[in-house]
Amino acid sequence: MADGDAAGAARLLARAPGRLFRALDRLVRAAGEEERTAVLDAAERVAPQVSGRVLLSVREHLENRGGGIGEQRLFLNRSGRAWATPDTRPGMPQGVREALTALADAELRRRLPTTGTVVVDPAVLDVALPLSGKNVSSGLGVLPRGSASAVDGELLRFSTYWRQTERRTDHDLAALLLDEDYRTLAWLDWTALTAVGGAHSGDITDAPEGASEFIDLRLASVEAGYIVPMVHVYSGENFEQVAESFFGFMLRDAEQAGAPFEARTVRMKSELRGPGRVALPLVFVRDERGDWHARWMHVHLKGHPDANRAALHRVSTGMLVRGVVERRPLTVRHLTGLLSDNGVTVTRWDGETAPDGPVTFVGLARPEGLHPETRVITPENLRDLIPA
Repeated sequence: MADGDAAGAARLLARAPGRLFRALDRLVRAAGEEERTAVLDAAERVAPQVSGRVLLSVREHLENRGGGIGEQRLFLNRSGRAWATPDTRPGMPQGVREALTALADAELRRRLPTTGTVVVDPAVLDVALPLSGKNVSSGLGVLPRGSASAVDGELLRFSTYWRQTERRTDHDLAALLLDEDYRTLAWLDWTALTAVGGAHSGDITDAPEGASEFIDLRLASVEAGYIVPMVHVYSGENFEQVAESFFGFMLRDAEQAGAPFEARTVRMKSELRGPGRVALPLVFVRDERGDWHARWMHVHLKGHPDANRAALHRVSTGMLVRGVVERRPLTVRHLTGLLSDNGVTVTRWDGETAPDGPVTFVGLARPEGLHPETRVITPENLRDLIPA
């Protein structure tokens, strides 16, 4: 590559097929018109030897390489630390990108079943495929980074809980509101307890026995395009030092607004562990119709040693939100589409009727009444859906 010989580099990397596929973007950008054909030929020859996870990762990368210079580029390390910068890479030629996309999909289809029946819960179609081992929190209703799920209540309540180990510890919950261009409109935290028509439970600065803070927002009153829950370490122990630390959200109708916590209204409860002093578990996004959905982020900001708050991190948070929201992950929808193309019968579950006979069921949870020989795929074992 240092000598500008992209074709030679491709031939050399063909000895390690996974490395060749991961280097395709760089090879294509370094290659001239004739050399690109050699790079594509090398990729086609080794494709059967590339793992399914790498094929899907490269396919997802290609899905996000259309625009080129000026787009936001998101970086994440294995522990969940994140940063975003403008993408300075030249765009990949459309014809090459389409050829590599078709190659990856064809190889994936070759490995997928060609017969059988798959029943899919529509709620799982926009769940991102878990293609990396990078930091994703565990807990109730937690989905891989980039996943989207509907938010259908009138009142949104999200909360944080922490219990310190040794030192006096203050974790602060905040909501940052962004417009459609990711610019800050307002925030709701201990410095602004009733901003934007919401309500903050108040500031708690010590948690020897555990403590919680929560924020309520009436979604119909929110004019922002994005609601970003933020958990700040204001003082004391960080997310890896405390005995316990969680984030969660629930959805309620108007008549439940003043009621205490109810397990049936909880949609997600996630353990907060990771580096940095600011946690961004997810973002709530409003679409063109005015409907809201949650998009999982699972990222951390380094933050300051003390006194972190929304006002200090609003710009970097806006950049990270843009990086996550504008990135198009490969989802369950993509794989079920490939299965359908292969001849597999793919049907949507109606939410009530158990399928007749053994099938492969893909959903957020296992429903009752399934045939005992049914293969069940939920977020807990979603990796089993990825071809070898």
